[in-house]
Amino acid sequence: MQTVFYIEISIQTTEGPQRIGRFELGADRDAATQLFQKLKGSAEVNEKDMLYIGFMETVKGLPVNIEVLTCDLQELGTNTMLITQELFRLANLKVR
Repeated sequence: MQTVFYIEISIQTTEGPQRIGRFELGADRDAATQLFQKLKGSAEVNEKDMLYIGFMETVKGLPVNIEVLTCDLQELGTNTMLITQELFRLANLKVR
């Protein structure tokens, strides 16, 4: 099985974290890591945080959490834009 990287966006609910979005980044560890490092937010996670961005990979079909950021709503909007732009750029580089 191939390792795949992705970014998962979750919100904290009364039942615990609930995933609200997922961006597939592909199998390139360096490109995925560089993209995650561009994101806005804090690496200091606490129970009062409401929005989480997880940098994940699949290993033998199972999810593995690499790193987590918390962010506010404005940072989430900026991060979503950054992720989309980078995925668009990478997709267009592969086509040419």
